Amino acid sequence: MTEPYVLDLHEVDASQVAVVGGKSAHLGALARIDGISVPDGFCVATDAFRRVMAEAPAVGEQLDELSRVSADDREAIRTLSARIRRTVEGIAVPEELAEAVVRGLDRFGAGTAFAVRSSATAEDLPTASFAGQQDSYLNVVGPEDVLRHVSRCWASLFTERAVTYRLRNGIDHRTVHMGVVVQQMVFPYAAGVLFTADPVSGHRKTATVEAAFGLGEALVSGLVNPDVFTVRHDEIVDRTIGAKQRAVHALPDGGTREVPVDARRQQQQALTDAQVLELVRLGRRIEAHFGCPQDIEWCLVEDGSGTGFRIVQSRPITTLFPVPETGDEDNHVYLSVGHQQMMTDAMRPLGLSTWQLTAMAPMLEAGGRLFVDATARLTSPAGRTALLDMVGRSDPLTRDALQTVLDREDFLPAPPDAPGDAGDGPDSAAGRRGPGGQRAGGAPAPIETDPAIVKELIERSQASLAALRRDIRAKSGPELFDFLLEAFAEHKRVLSDPLSIQVIMAGMEATWWLNDRLQEWLGEKNAADTLTLSAPDNITSEMGLALLDVADVVRPHPQVVAYLQGVGDDDAFLEKLAELPGGAAAREAIEAYLDRYGMRCVGEIDITRPRWRERPTALVPALLDNVRNFAPGAARQRFEQGRQEAYKKEQDVLARLRALPDGAEKADETKRMIDRVRTFIGYREYPKYDVISRYFVYKQALMEEAGRLVRAGVLAEQEDVFYLTFQELHEVVRTRQADAGLVQRRKEAFRSYQALTPPRVLTSDGEALSGAYRRDDVPDGALAGLPVSAGTVEGRARVVHDIADAELDAGDILVTTYTDPSWSPLFVGIAGLVTEVGGLMTHGAVIAREYGLPAVVGVNDATRLIRDGQRIRVHGADGYVEILD
Repeated sequence: MTEPYVLDLHEVDASQVAVVGGKSAHLGALARIDGISVPDGFCVATDAFRRVMAEAPAVGEQLDELSRVSADDREAIRTLSARIRRTVEGIAVPEELAEAVVRGLDRFGAGTAFAVRSSATAEDLPTASFAGQQDSYLNVVGPEDVLRHVSRCWASLFTERAVTYRLRNGIDHRTVHMGVVVQQMVFPYAAGVLFTADPVSGHRKTATVEAAFGLGEALVSGLVNPDVFTVRHDEIVDRTIGAKQRAVHALPDGGTREVPVDARRQQQQALTDAQVLELVRLGRRIEAHFGCPQDIEWCLVEDGSGTGFRIVQSRPITTLFPVPETGDEDNHVYLSVGHQQMMTDAMRPLGLSTWQLTAMAPMLEAGGRLFVDATARLTSPAGRTALLDMVGRSDPLTRDALQTVLDREDFLPAPPDAPGDAGDGPDSAAGRRGPGGQRAGGAPAPIETDPAIVKELIERSQASLAALRRDIRAKSGPELFDFLLEAFAEHKRVLSDPLSIQVIMAGMEATWWLNDRLQEWLGEKNAADTLTLSAPDNITSEMGLALLDVADVVRPHPQVVAYLQGVGDDDAFLEKLAELPGGAAAREAIEAYLDRYGMRCVGEIDITRPRWRERPTALVPALLDNVRNFAPGAARQRFEQGRQEAYKKEQDVLARLRALPDGAEKADETKRMIDRVRTFIGYREYPKYDVISRYFVYKQALMEEAGRLVRAGVLAEQEDVFYLTFQELHEVVRTRQADAGLVQRRKEAFRSYQALTPPRVLTSDGEALSGAYRRDDVPDGALAGLPVSAGTVEGRARVVHDIADAELDAGDILVTTYTDPSWSPLFVGIAGLVTEVGGLMTHGAVIAREYGLPAVVGVNDATRLIRDGQRIRVHGADGYVEILD
């Protein structure tokens, strides 16, 4: 039986997005909620749109052309989309369809005015709202005009803004279809928008009402400054009354016009306080029905039946960061794992679940990111003090965000004792190891300053990794997953090795000690930055220098260089390299590099991200930069130069200390700390290298299993496994059955998560906090950040979002969102570093100090506020960036 072209609004519900489009489906669902009034009307089904499109084969050719256009080519989008709209509007509405629409209008009577509104299948979805992308028309009178505006709604699927939105979100134009909803026109006294969660902060218990006189078009178009009411717990906690000088009203014969608002009413509230609270209660009912915060368009009408609200649209607020699920109603505070790991991108389910299974602390997922629940520590007197102290040293923005939450005394219970009375527990400020590995009271450090300890730890890790590689080879099917669970236990045992943790803490605390004491005694800021130059045993800084050695092999062979410049995204380029003069040696050097570092990649904590061994072209731009910008032997020269600078700094500091009162004692203590930091600080990078090495072993085994599933017809493609959790993949391997719909839904959710910016701190109320710098030492116009590597440098800013796109010249300053260890090969060729994410002891900061690069991290919106090519000055010791032009 053929589906009808026209359906009554009360016949549809939220499950029929494909039949009538998102707006219509949501309106039908709204009409079914007790106490919610929706203007009556009907829906023109998406089948009508498909039939009309089939009448014009030219549209298909135009869509083919449009699909090849870049989302950034605005001129091409403007031209092509206008051509398609003209084509669609020129198609005559089939007689059968026109008759169905006219029958829908007949029951309202002659002269009734209607709102004719677009309703696309990719609209008002949980992961993408498409708000304002298609067109709607108000006060349309008469069948002929209604049919004309139905055609215009179909054509609005191809507005410039809608086309661009789909291109940016990776949505195929052919998969989206247009329905139209025709509703009896409402002539409101006031209209506006209700957000059932704060659209800026994300706070789920805060509602925002915007209201203006007349039709809502005045507000949506920016014609007026509306009244704004903030409501929390059924109480108006804030209000701003706008100067509502204009309003939009309907004309008797159709259409709308702007009219001035009487001067006496301009400062009058469009809604009374009682009406605001009533509206928010209606919004909470709608939110509960749909199960997520809503963006609701409403009208207040005054007619013969009295005054009441009509809901004309409700869609999910897709810009809110999701809240981790805990299964209780208690208040919680969550810390972002990504900001600590220098990887704030969204992760796929397999990556999330693998990290959770191998992490040392329980983690919760939200928005494709991981969070740690810090509530227990923040409600303990010792835990709160220790956590704020540790976080404050590493990332002041996270500390400030935490303090913002703690200052609201009604959110978390106060610790039993005052914050300053931290007690003597093992987590307290007093009980925690102090600077340099010393315990409070001067007790001896638990380990000696001995390079042999680092050597032993590395050998232990290597032996464990070798055993993993050996034992996993014979495992497949369900047996592989049983083996991996055991391997994850060994993974955590290596990570939690007490000696390894002691070494890491000893290096960090020695760094803090040197910075604190040498500033106090000598007025030196961040003295440890120079004292740690070219520290030994740093696997990440060695990785950057090793690529310089590869460049030395490539540089003498012009044909090899030219070939590498043209490889593009051909990841099989190494196979052909040996055919060129000098190519065999170049290939051997690259292969050796990949053998040692090929498990790394950008975003490497996500097991699903392509490794350098899998996608070696990612390294080619950095390798070519090294060929162009450096002379032979640069790696040895740079390391030795750093070592000499550190030694000179040490001699200078010690000489100046000896000239002070009690100078001999201060110099001796400082010398012990310098030896300690140079012995241990480099090892801090090794555990991450070990983790990522293990991850690549796990991934290779899982991808072999995925290949078997594809060959057996269980999965469509290997990378479908990325959208299953580890546990779900285990079940698929066991049962040989997979849910293709689940995989597709996960892909769509991941795409939506990529557009979200994760906060440093998130509360169970949904409030997203990123913190602020409370500083008065930053010049006007400068961008504040965290000083992590001393020195001042001026140069050209290169804003880079993907390491594979980096083209850097000597003296350039790298500006990016974050840098994990995979970015280290770029560090050898730049003059300074600015990132949006990072802390004092995160990888980018450690390697910047190793290489002597002035660096400021934690600069909010750096990649937006600094334009590529601008000249900037980085103040690495003072923690700010000046934009010079």
